Amino acid sequence: METLNAISRWLNKQHVLTYCVGSHDDLWCANAFYLYDAQRIAFYLLSETHTRHGELIGKQARVAGTINGQPKTVALIRGIQFRGEITLIEEEAAAAVRNRYCKRFPVARVMKAPVWEIRLDELKMTDNTLGFGKKLHWLRES
Repeated sequence: METLNAISRWLNKQHVLTYCVGSHDDLWCANAFYLYDAQRIAFYLLSETHTRHGELIGKQARVAGTINGQPKTVALIRGIQFRGEITLIEEEAAAAVRNRYCKRFPVARVMKAPVWEIRLDELKMTDNTLGFGKKLHWLRES
């Protein structure tokens, strides 16, 4: 649990993730502002369904991605690799999440894009501030 707490503290300080989805022979990545939910161990983001990545996802898909800072020295590198499942949230259920998202990112109030949830199954954090190459791992229990 301490590993997840350490990862969660860092995730709450960041705000942009990169996520990648694929279908058959097609693969695409996108960047998005995210809201992290430490209780559900999930990210929430807004994105249109008609984008290339939105069309690849459909209603639900496997997803992988990264979150990283931009330090100027190797000793300060911190970053996350993740995998999970991305799901389009139905409009009625998305209202509460959208409100929290818009509090964090007020510019999103003008967006009509739907809300997506990335339910995380695995997190791996590299944290060189704890020692070069130090890794923290978390896996969702089945």
